[in-house]
Amino acid sequence: MIEKAERILAAAMVMLGLCAMTALAQDHDHGGHEAAAPAAAPATADGRTASPKGAEVYFHYPVDGIRVPQRFTVQIGLRAMGIAPAGIVKPLTGHHHLLVDAKDADDTDLNQPIPSDYNHVHLGNGQTEVVLTLPPGRHTLQLLMGDHAHIPHVPPIMSEKITIYVR
Repeated sequence: MIEKAERILAAAMVMLGLCAMTALAQDHDHGGHEAAAPAAAPATADGRTASPKGAEVYFHYPVDGIRVPQRFTVQIGLRAMGIAPAGIVKPLTGHHHLLVDAKDADDTDLNQPIPSDYNHVHLGNGQTEVVLTLPPGRHTLQLLMGDHAHIPHVPPIMSEKITIYVR
């Protein structure tokens, strides 16, 4: 039984890795990477990761004000930068964090790693979509990019906060 569980876990890890590599390839195909990247991620004076110029994160789906079922897929868009899994230092990249019913990102310490809890969903394998299950009612969603160490870039790359209604 343990061997079967280990095989299933190994297969899942391979699939997650393939999803991350696919996301990187798709980003490259859509102009997400600069042609000539520096050897290391650009840093600010305090050592934090600088945002690529013009970087923007946004929701493909859902959109603000939409009604969704309890289980739905969040699809994320990104401009002017690439995706790299957490722990990977690669120039001009980061990974997604989805804030669900979280306080304003302004209340979050943007100098520290983004928390990992019910309200802060880490997409640390480089995913560009995630399936959420939420209870009926009004909910807010916001995206925040994190660097290899889950720390927001300088300046932060964050989407507008949207409101959805779960039926």
